[in-house]
Amino acid sequence: MNWRVRTVLLWMSVMLCRSVMAQHTVAEQYLFQAINAERAAAGLPSVTWNPTLTHAAQEHAFRMRSSQAISHQFQGEPGLAERAAASGSRFSRVAENVATSTSILEMHTALMNSPRHRDNILDPQVNSIGIAVVASGRQMWGVEDFARDVQPLSYRQQETQVAQLVSAAGASSVETSEAARATCRQSSGYAGDRPAFVMRFTSTNLDHLPTQLTTRIAQGGFSSAAVGACDMKTKSSFATYNIAVVLYP
Repeated sequence: MNWRVRTVLLWMSVMLCRSVMAQHTVAEQYLFQAINAERAAAGLPSVTWNPTLTHAAQEHAFRMRSSQAISHQFQGEPGLAERAAASGSRFSRVAENVATSTSILEMHTALMNSPRHRDNILDPQVNSIGIAVVASGRQMWGVEDFARDVQPLSYRQQETQVAQLVSAAGASSVETSEAARATCRQSSGYAGDRPAFVMRFTSTNLDHLPTQLTTRIAQGGFSSAAVGACDMKTKSSFATYNIAVVLYP
């Protein structure tokens, strides 16, 4: 890539960032930039702005201002995970910083000087953030919601990714099937033909297979494999992928 292309891409990236951040207050922009500066200084990747988390943070910030108090949960209010999920976020990890101050600089400094809040800011596992700052006179009420996003994938996309992993692990014939999807929805047993081995697993990412499954595939003794994805009924607000891999004799 030549320098002209790199320059154009850098300019486009800066313009996009400015366009997104222009929708937020100066205080919110300051916290976002300060958090990413702290992460960069610690050798961590930046967090990206998450609009759905921001919506959840805004609602909570308004509650704090109305109550004239800082809290992670007020009476009658859902907990953080429920609030974030209700906003439309899909995540495997979520954390929150709340604070109040008459100075946004002092607010950030106070959070960084608090070990628990600092840990949230410098958490290497999170990759997105929603920030809200609302004012009441000179007093500001701030909320920082951190999350590790879970990419929304269709069943077919999930099955395709897992099938590729199963193939890479040593299975010579891999397909998707309704029987595997039905097996995924069952808590035990299997649907369709009798298998040599069944593995159900739940994960927040699909970049690797469970060790037990890769070990079993490496052992051989099966003729084909099938992959099925499904939703499982759960009360948890945390997003996961639910997969069944069936090995046939």
